[in-house]
Formats: sequence, structure tokens, C-alpha cells
Amino acid sequence: MKAVVLDGYALNPGDLSWKELEELVDLTVYDRTAPEAVLTRIGDAEIILTNKTLITEEVINNASNLKYIGVLATGYNVVDIEAARRKNIPVTNVPQYSTNAVAQLVFALILEICHNVGYHSSAVKKGRWSNSKDFCFWDYPLMELTDKTIGIIGYGSIGKRVAEIAQAFGMNVLVYNRSQKEKVIGKQVGLDELFATSDIITLHVPLTTDTKNLINKDTINKMKDGVIILNTARGPIINEQDLCDALNSGKVYAAGVDVSCTEPINSDSPLLRAKNIFITPHIGWAPFEARKRLMKIVVENIRSFLNNCPINVVNGVVLDESINRH
Repeated sequence: MKAVVLDGYALNPGDLSWKELEELVDLTVYDRTAPEAVLTRIGDAEIILTNKTLITEEVINNASNLKYIGVLATGYNVVDIEAARRKNIPVTNVPQYSTNAVAQLVFALILEICHNVGYHSSAVKKGRWSNSKDFCFWDYPLMELTDKTIGIIGYGSIGKRVAEIAQAFGMNVLVYNRSQKEKVIGKQVGLDELFATSDIITLHVPLTTDTKNLINKDTINKMKDGVIILNTARGPIINEQDLCDALNSGKVYAAGVDVSCTEPINSDSPLLRAKNIFITPHIGWAPFEARKRLMKIVVENIRSFLNNCPINVVNGVVLDESINRH
């Protein structure tokens, strides 16, 4: 079977190998693909793999040989999964490969906000400490996490891992999840209670019509003065202008985000004008170990599809086992 990777560079900029996939399929890898080139590059391929390149209904309807769409990520909002379902094309994702990496970044952002490590290190190198009248100095309030309350919105694998780490720091943990969990670390509460009582709020939900703009002027007004907001999920979950306004007014003390409504971030994004915000360029998923794990799961997804029993299917398509896909 012919397979095309439309935007392989982010997953594999050269430190991984496509060899295991090449042993399964006739593979063509493009580093990046512009929207207008998607159909041309798919050509007569039966399998396409995408990370952030959009696979629209038009693409699905006009890729005449298409039999499988694999997303090189956990989130699959880049694919019109209903259009694929109507054509009986399974769409798969890669769950849980980045759990530890993303949770680690959450606390990298929290700890940077607590101590401003980068700023103070830079100040020392510029001579501030050498010229200080005292044995120490700090230019921002320093914060201890013990006994602070963290509100975790979304209790999937990443949310749970964040809760475990927070508990190790001695934090109080509140959890909101759309469905009731039988057992959580900390206490499961409604959104309003989480907003009202959390010192730190961190987002771990997928982007859906229900979660888009979940954090906005109205919900921010329900939060404590001086709250800290973190987003390592998807950019549009936060209304960026509302967050910017809240940061600049002091309602929100600080924010840490790894995602933006448009990626790469627009040069006129309100986030770039906000006070006390730490922005990373969507790197939560990207440690080598996580990407290596992702590649391994992608290979297993393809192998399972070729054996007529696809795994990690997100659009409910079940294949006819009598069809030989090799």
C-alpha cells in the first residue's frame, strides 16, 4: 500500500527513523505540505498521515483511493472525522504517548512563574548580584506551592499525571471532568467551584464546541484575584484577548501557555502584549522520548490496519475483516 506523510518534520526532524513504516508500506515523507498541495501529494495513496495539515471533507471526498487517515498526535481536530466516517475510512490517533512530557512542561511553567528562574539567572549574568548590597535579591514575588490549590480541568491521562505531581508538591487538588470519575486524586468538583477556589488552573481537555473559549471574560471573573492559568492543551480553549486583558489588569497574576489559537503564533496575538505570561512554542509533546514513543505507536496503528483490525480509531469505523489490505 502507498502511504504519504504530509508533514513529517515536526515528529522527525532527523533524530528518528521511518524504517519500520517503510517496511510495512510504500512510504513517501514530506516535511511540510501547503493546503493547496494536499490532494496532489496524496495522489493515489491509500494511507495518509498528518500532524497539523488539515484533512477536510473536500480532501476526503476527492482522494479517490483513500482508505486510512492516521493523525500523528493525540488531538484529531485537524481531520473531518465525520466525513471520513461517511466514507468508511478509519481515523486513528496516538493516545498517551506524551503524558509525562506534557505534565513535566506544566510544572516547568508553574515553577518558572513561582521563581522567575530565567529572569534572575539573566540578571546575575548582567552583574546584578555582584553589585548587590545584600547577599541576595529578587525582583518578583517568590511563591511556594505547598498548600496551594490546583484546579485541573480534564482528568485524562495527562490531567491525572499532573494531579500526581501536584500531590507530591503538597498541593490541594481539585478536578473537573465532564463525566464523573470513580476515583480521582484530590476532589472532583463542578467548574464554578474549581474557578472560585483554585490558585492555579490548568487545562487538559480536547478542543470541542463545548471547550472552545472555555476560559473567557466571564469565567475569569469567577476566579480568585491573582489566579495563575496554564494551557498545554489547545489554544482556542482560551479567549486570548480576554486573558490578555485579565493579565494586564492584574486579575490573573500570571499565565503559562504552550499553545495558541493560530500556530505558529501570529505576530499580532494579544498574548504577546500581555504582562507576566510565559509562552513556549508547542513543545510539550516534543521531547525525544515522547516522539520515539509516538513513532512506535504509529507503526502499530498501521500494522493493525493492514491486518484488518485497526486500533486507536476515533471515528467509530469498523472494517470488513475479509478485505486484504496488504
